[in-house]
Amino acid sequence: MSSYPRTSTARRTQNLSEAKLKRIIEYNERQKQQLDIPRIAVSEASKGLISYCKEVHDPLVPSVWGPIPKTEDPFTSSSTKSGCCIIM
Repeated sequence: MSSYPRTSTARRTQNLSEAKLKRIIEYNERQKQQLDIPRIAVSEASKGLISYCKEVHDPLVPSVWGPIPKTEDPFTSSSTKSGCCIIM
């Protein structure tokens, strides 16, 4: 029996090990990049979101802002337009 298959198997195992190591190194680099992303606490983010919602008038939330007159509602159709679409 020749030693050729044994060398081929060893080479294949080494190539698989190198490929696995390469994937692990790439994964490690992606994880390091994720660590560099600036983060804020959830409490800070929620405070910012609450203050934004209180400051910005949203016609889709009438429970907070009250009913809107039809003239100011951007989501109602105006009577000056005719038809359902405009072709330009």
